[in-house]
Amino acid sequence: MNVPSRVITLVNVAHFIDHYAMLIFAAAVLVMGPAMNMTYTELLPYATPGFMAFGAGSLVTGWLGDRWSRRHMMVIFFYGIGLSMMAVGLVQTPLQLGAALFSVGLFASIYHPVGTAMIVSYADKLGSAMGINGVFGNFGVASSALITGVLGQFLGWRWAFIIPGLVTVAAGVVFMREVAHEDRSGFKQAAAQARVAKSDMWRVILALLVTVVAISTVFNAITVALPKLFAERLSELTDSPALLGIIAACVYVFGAATQYNIGKLIDKHSLKAVSVPLSLVLAPFLYFAASQSNVSLIVVAIGIIIGLFGQITVNEAIVGKYTSEEWRSRAYAVRYFVGFTAAGASVGLVAWLYEQGGFIMMLHAFAALSALVIVAALILPRELPPAKAPVA
Repeated sequence: MNVPSRVITLVNVAHFIDHYAMLIFAAAVLVMGPAMNMTYTELLPYATPGFMAFGAGSLVTGWLGDRWSRRHMMVIFFYGIGLSMMAVGLVQTPLQLGAALFSVGLFASIYHPVGTAMIVSYADKLGSAMGINGVFGNFGVASSALITGVLGQFLGWRWAFIIPGLVTVAAGVVFMREVAHEDRSGFKQAAAQARVAKSDMWRVILALLVTVVAISTVFNAITVALPKLFAERLSELTDSPALLGIIAACVYVFGAATQYNIGKLIDKHSLKAVSVPLSLVLAPFLYFAASQSNVSLIVVAIGIIIGLFGQITVNEAIVGKYTSEEWRSRAYAVRYFVGFTAAGASVGLVAWLYEQGGFIMMLHAFAALSALVIVAALILPRELPPAKAPVA
């Protein structure tokens, strides 16, 4: 029999690995360029197929999670993404690099529709569980920049992929031994406590769609571009890849704290009450970041990360609160298909905007896109009290 706390912990670890794996290349590309005789803008597009697979694959993996087994899909996740990371570390040509990164993205697509649905099913308090789960993902992002910077500087970029791959396969062995195939007949409907009027569901869907496209695009663009942004704009402070990774990791810590606290707020207040003030954070900080450097850039980057990660927690809770158990993996699959497809396109957009006008044009463009998040937050309807909620 599965122990809920143990299942949630292992699924949280998988969230850490998922984001870590997807962002190794963003940090490693800084040292891969000279080794492969290619520039930053030449190498970066090779990540695009992986990010596209990250989104498109979620439709299939979410369906399999609902119709087959979430536990079995997570076992495939651990082994598949671990071996794929090791494959990236062994590539010899740009074509092989693109294929290996595609494989990483394909297996990474399993986690969000399947793992997030498992969290919702086993959680007693949805907001807190989502917040803590988000913290693990956040630390995956932060650790990727930090550890990749250190491994890349001292062992070479190949080991920055191979070592995490080995660790991930080992984690898969633990997951396979500790988590049994789920029996969904007795699951608590942890998320099914808040409802809105049926006539207002179009507002939920529209708000979620707008927010997911905007936040996913900006989130992926910022996490991909941040190592390069710091390398350019923090040059007066340091040019060490390892130290730049430490600075990036420290910035992401604020995102982790935000997700934890936003999760707590979601348990106490409606999603609209949390989402509206949070939506006002991101666009101004992105706009101001375009003209900042050194210490002031670090401070503004903290504001960007707070706005991004806080909104992601809200997005997860929207799907979790308004979908039933039997459809939850597929609902998350659609959410992540839309989000990660937009995110995949953002990689090429980062390279294009950087070529056209550097980080000034890039950050101003993403600030404008983030203004849509404010509109989406205002669109969200009020929740009905649980006692008055209509039966779905």
